[in-house]
Amino acid sequence: MIVEMLRKVSFIEKEFYHLYNRGVDKRKIFESFKDYKRFLMLLYLCNSDLNVRVADTLKSLAFEEIFTRERGKPLVAIGAFCLMPNHFHILATPLAEKGLSKFMLKLETGYSMYFNKKNNRSGSLLQGPFKSEHAGDDRYLKYLFSYIHLNPAKIKDSRWKEKIGAKRDSLIKFVEAYPYSSLQEYLSGEHVITTPRSFPKYFSSKKEIEKHITDWFQTWEH
Repeated sequence: MIVEMLRKVSFIEKEFYHLYNRGVDKRKIFESFKDYKRFLMLLYLCNSDLNVRVADTLKSLAFEEIFTRERGKPLVAIGAFCLMPNHFHILATPLAEKGLSKFMLKLETGYSMYFNKKNNRSGSLLQGPFKSEHAGDDRYLKYLFSYIHLNPAKIKDSRWKEKIGAKRDSLIKFVEAYPYSSLQEYLSGEHVITTPRSFPKYFSSKKEIEKHITDWFQTWEH
């Protein structure tokens, strides 16, 4: 059923899309460090035109080695991502025909199978196929980079937008140190899962990225 629904969705190459999904009944889909690591590895391994035997690869290689493995041609370019306890966000553009749908099907199926087996459960983990929004406007696309990377602020304070004030500096530090978002790759300049060259060059330096994040926090203060 999910496969058929995805086949009906048309994604255009060189266009940008915000992809997201959450756990069924808003349940947690990441319960441990191991879960987050698994999803990060799948973000890399599933982005391939080859039929990679993910389970075998994960058994034979250490976490750091996964991201140096030859994986063929990528199906999509990922511009940003963030994993939250009960949902995830991905900003991507397809690089091949039906590449985005193929990538997301592999990613969601692979993670759901892992999670169900680990927890001895059955049934759906996610709320159906992923949701998508076309980011056709430059202003909106730039906003999405910030929105996705600022998501972890909800973990520190679910109502952070209403009462930033003196907490702004601590919120910024928390967001910048959050290990399950692509902001880490932008701040370090070491892009493994993300491919910035396939997206507009909004940020050419670490200083610009930090300023952009700070500016958005200041926007919410007014």
